[in-house]
Amino acid sequence: MSQLFSAFVAAFVGFAASVAVVLAAAQSLGATPEQTVSWIAGLCVAKGVAAMVLSWRYRMPIICAWSTPGAALIAASSGVGMKAAVGAFIFAAILIILTALIRPLGAFVARIPMPIASAMLAGVIFRFVVAVFDEMRVSPFLVGFIVLVFLVVRGFNAFGAVIAALLAGIVAAFATGLAAMPPLPSFVPSMAWITPGFEPSVIIGMGLPLYLVTMAAQNLPGFAVLRQAGYEPPAQVALAVTGLTSLMTAPFGAHMVNMAAISAAICTGPDTHPDPSKRWLAGMWYGIIWCLIALLTAPLLAIILAMPKALIVAVAGLGLIGSLAGSLGAAMADDRQRFAAVVTLAIGASGLSILGIGAAFWALCGGLITLAIERAVAHLRGTTTIAAKSRDRSGPT
Repeated sequence: MSQLFSAFVAAFVGFAASVAVVLAAAQSLGATPEQTVSWIAGLCVAKGVAAMVLSWRYRMPIICAWSTPGAALIAASSGVGMKAAVGAFIFAAILIILTALIRPLGAFVARIPMPIASAMLAGVIFRFVVAVFDEMRVSPFLVGFIVLVFLVVRGFNAFGAVIAALLAGIVAAFATGLAAMPPLPSFVPSMAWITPGFEPSVIIGMGLPLYLVTMAAQNLPGFAVLRQAGYEPPAQVALAVTGLTSLMTAPFGAHMVNMAAISAAICTGPDTHPDPSKRWLAGMWYGIIWCLIALLTAPLLAIILAMPKALIVAVAGLGLIGSLAGSLGAAMADDRQRFAAVVTLAIGASGLSILGIGAAFWALCGGLITLAIERAVAHLRGTTTIAAKSRDRSGPT
């Protein structure tokens, strides 16, 4: 029962705490209600199947999740349609598979300075957090109530704060007449096929950053959680499985499945089972629960989408505050790279778009170029100083 309970808590937290971000991504791409249901149902099935396959094969609780930072990145895009976005999703999934097959590619991603990668993510997330208070001008009482609930509950349980804010917001919306119970659709979700369109600007501006933030902000921390719990994760196989499931569900609108960190922490500790060799069953239960959630996607989303826009925006922004805080901390940790990280953050938060390529890509480029210039100048100055000292020691010629 402890394994089942841990799996249920992990799945519930994973869904309720971040579904608003995925909905914001779907809305930014102009997804229809059918495509939105297909998107989230595809994600549920993909991570459920991946978790069950990996947990059963390696007898450890390998927990998978959808890429919440990736969804935030997608939601920050503008002028991109579903077909072009699906092409970017496929491109990112192929890069994950290649990372599993080609070790130097993974090493190359790992060499991207963490402050730069974190600042890029922080820049993307920043606008979502700010949007919470923009919506307060439109619905001050509803958003203010949601923020108050979030802050109070967070003092007791950080994991439950966003969930409490979502549930409190739904109750408040119904109580104040801002929302009404919609007619519930069929419990069997319809999977909507979306023919991909491969647009170079979208692949570079969305697909490549989606791959990078998924690797840096999801997969690497997910492997670290397993190692901290005493397991040695099969990194290459896990990347291959999550990349393959992402590739298979991308034509149905699902953006990316990857290793989980927070949900994995719930299922890998001693509360799940005193014997570490028995905790893998929590991964199996976790996968089964997500497959069941996939069947309930349509009615669940019908209720959430009936809520006022301010509620969705507020919950999405509050759910990303923790990620923003963590990203800012990592971005500013090294004073030698702090200036380049601030440049990256500023570009990412600006919403810059050049040649149809979004801000995330230009933020990464700007940060790396700034860092390269700083290092080149420091090296040149160091060389000049050494040469001057050498001339001083040699005396006059």
